[in-house]
Amino acid sequence: MFALIHQPARNAMQSGTKKSLKWIIEFPKQPERLTDPLTGMSSATDMLQQVNLEFDTKESAIAYAKSKSIPYRVLDKTKPKKKGRGYGDNFAYDRKFPWTH
Repeated sequence: MFALIHQPARNAMQSGTKKSLKWIIEFPKQPERLTDPLTGMSSATDMLQQVNLEFDTKESAIAYAKSKSIPYRVLDKTKPKKKGRGYGDNFAYDRKFPWTH
């Protein structure tokens, strides 16, 4: 199993991108979970699935994985395409979709 190095997605509830600029090493999740028969709470024997390490750059995350001999896979985030529209285009006469209000 490979550790995953990636940038987290932006929070959908906010417009800021502060926490999505960091790089994270995420360890693979183990499917086996133990259920306590008395309380019904679940637990796991593998502590690594609860650990996420944050780094400022992708290179520092890769260097850490190499120094600890952790097999890793890097997922690069695709940049969103900006639409070149202005506010006035919402009221254009030749608008592609009808105004819904």
